[in-house]
Amino acid sequence: MRKIFLLTLLACCMLLGAVAQAAQITDVKWGVNKADVLRIVVDVTDTAGYAVDMEGDTLNLTVNADKGAQVPHSKAVKSSLADSLKIVDKGSYTVVRVSLKQRLPEKSYKAFVLRKDPATGRPFRVVLDVTPRQASYSGSGAATTVVSNRPVVSNRPTKNNSSIKKNTVIKTSTAADKKVEKKKSSSKKKNDNKKNTAAAKTETTVNKPVNKSDADKLAVIKGNGRFCTSGGLDGKIITLDAGHGGSDPGAIGSDGTKEKNITLAITKIVKEILEDKGAKVYMTRTTDVDVFGPNASDAEELQARVNVGEKYNSDMFVSLHINSSVNKNVGGFSTYYYPKTDNDLRLAKNIQNKLAANFGVDDLGVRQANFYVIKRISMPAVLVEMCFISNEKELTLMKGQWFQQKTARLIAEGIEKYFA
Repeated sequence: MRKIFLLTLLACCMLLGAVAQAAQITDVKWGVNKADVLRIVVDVTDTAGYAVDMEGDTLNLTVNADKGAQVPHSKAVKSSLADSLKIVDKGSYTVVRVSLKQRLPEKSYKAFVLRKDPATGRPFRVVLDVTPRQASYSGSGAATTVVSNRPVVSNRPTKNNSSIKKNTVIKTSTAADKKVEKKKSSSKKKNDNKKNTAAAKTETTVNKPVNKSDADKLAVIKGNGRFCTSGGLDGKIITLDAGHGGSDPGAIGSDGTKEKNITLAITKIVKEILEDKGAKVYMTRTTDVDVFGPNASDAEELQARVNVGEKYNSDMFVSLHINSSVNKNVGGFSTYYYPKTDNDLRLAKNIQNKLAANFGVDDLGVRQANFYVIKRISMPAVLVEMCFISNEKELTLMKGQWFQQKTARLIAEGIEKYFA
């Protein structure tokens, strides 16, 4: 009996050892974007928990996975934030330590996960984004820091080449660009001495001139034309972006519910409501697809969504997402903006106020963020996080027609109030 007990105990130890070894870090990478945000990506063979904490001037990313033998103990970094990072093996977990050149507030960094994608061979990844102080944009409205638990990125590896591939259906051809520029020049000469009032735009009339003195009330000059900011919904051009899609599921709930499906369902309802009130509405996607196409980089996919708004000379761009957090108790609505025009913050407030006043969930407020789709697009734009898929109560809510209909209606009401 003693021998059998010892053999059983040994087998259990071997099994526990195998489980402990299941998650292993295979690589630690870093990158810096144009906004000088430092991104650290930890590749893991299987799902692993993580935590982030600041220890003096050192930012620690702890991942509940073993450090693979091929992973170096340190890496040089070229960033305004740090010169190097250390990967410390703690046995059952690993700590990535970043010695910062400047002390940052807690809300200047955020971590999230990108799930394993068997179709493309991409591993489970833990990502840490660190934003320097000088990256904050000092524009109109009160600036706040990025506090989202998850950025707006597709579940794809970042590539150095961020250009958009040729012949994509949403890319304007060179000839079309020239035609628009020619039309813009002609319209400008014809209307130099005319004072215009606000008028509804159409898809073919993308450069309706507006007297400069009325810009704050009627329109703001943008890349190829103008966007209207008042006068009611009738005739306004709006682009709606259903977050994620295709090979990128977005965040996933405990029961397998995918963010991409919830965002698409709500976006379709918003479109229907706005069109019933006279707006011309375009969607970056109407089905479960990648907007750019399969195997695109983050920049390619996100720019493809921006291109839809630019192609139709939209008056606004609204991106809809579902949030997620490692803290299962966190929940609520939040709306993000980037202050590139005088109207981004105003749009965000109108939508968030409607949601906050009519739902029995937490109001996480209006926040500033450097998200690609709201920063790189020329017209006023916001990104709405419609509760947390990681919160069981909110997960149950968002799967129901009542939540989807009500959320869509309130977002549409916020948009309508913006144009009032």
